Amino acid sequence: MTRPVIAGFCVLTMVAVIVGVDVLFLGHRFWARLWVNISVVAVVAVAYLRVVKRH
Repeated sequence: MTRPVIAGFCVLTMVAVIVGVDVLFLGHRFWARLWVNISVVAVVAVAYLRVVKRH
């Protein structure tokens, strides 16, 4: 796969996870949502960088 395809997949995955966790688990807890969203973005960024370094 090319880098733009990998980047697109990572962005779609990140958005799906963030929205899913927000809707299903965190509802009206602002600070919990914020920290979980930041964590998800960080994990996806690390995974993306690891995949890109291999190619």
